[in-house]
Amino acid sequence: MTAGLKRLIGVARGVAPADLVLKNARVVNVLSGEILEADVAVCDGLIAGVGRYDGPVVKDLEGLYLAPGFIDGHFHIESSLLTPPQLARAVSPHGTTAVVADPHELANVLGREGIRYLIAATEGLGVDFFFMLPSCVPATDLETAGAAMTAADLSSFAGEERVLGLGEMMNFPGVVYAVEAVLEKIMAFSRRPRDGHAPLLSGRDLNAYIAAGIGSDHECTRLEEAREKLRLGMHIFIREGTSTPTSRRGSVPITSAPASKRPARSSAWGCTSSSGRGPRPRTSTNSSPSSPPPHSAAAVSSPTTSTPMRSSATATSTPS
Repeated sequence: MTAGLKRLIGVARGVAPADLVLKNARVVNVLSGEILEADVAVCDGLIAGVGRYDGPVVKDLEGLYLAPGFIDGHFHIESSLLTPPQLARAVSPHGTTAVVADPHELANVLGREGIRYLIAATEGLGVDFFFMLPSCVPATDLETAGAAMTAADLSSFAGEERVLGLGEMMNFPGVVYAVEAVLEKIMAFSRRPRDGHAPLLSGRDLNAYIAAGIGSDHECTRLEEAREKLRLGMHIFIREGTSTPTSRRGSVPITSAPASKRPARSSAWGCTSSSGRGPRPRTSTNSSPSSPPPHSAAAVSSPTTSTPMRSSATATSTPS
């Protein structure tokens, strides 16, 4: 039971050889705001330590920047009009190593069959795909949808390794007015992340929405809206979509806390991931500075070129 952990500790201490050593890197440390000249030791797919290390397999980076890969924390694969393999091929050169997808578009047409297809089609790709289960199928009772999914239907996927929680609860009136079927879905994922979707919701109704267990929102279009939700503990996603370039409007508060006051899990992940998720992306090979080990997988780029380098190591991530 403890053998793997003991080996990881041994590699971290330097008394056991690492599986892979990324040597002479410039490690981008977002938590401290530094760029550190160091080696990175990898053990069983995990980043064991940053410092000076040796091992049987050494990749000399010769001063290249080393940074975690990006995690896209809210994505609809169907909107890309690409199959998962082609989507992975398109986003990985830009530093994305993991995607958290909500398949509510396909589920509204094919129901459980559509979700099963996407889980199967994203297996074993160069980008890791995780799923938040669609909470609103159909999206509204006023539509004619191809499927309807209850709490029981969603719960049937809860045992899937790459299913993380409940996707965006667009039916915020159903939450505020305590509609039984809506609350059943929320309760079914009471120990997992539950994403929100509540444009302009404010005041006591917002309090009710958050009290029900919704932890994030990506629909803020006004600065005060984002501030109110942030003050109440929601994780605010900064969305940079084709039709919704929120960050360009200056509509969300972006702050940088002093390094000494930052939590262990930094808000540097705020644009790309939501609370409590644990995606395990493979090592990226692109320039995408983010937070330091032992979080997400590493990405490599030269300070003078954007040409990517490939590496085969894997790592785990627990972004904030």
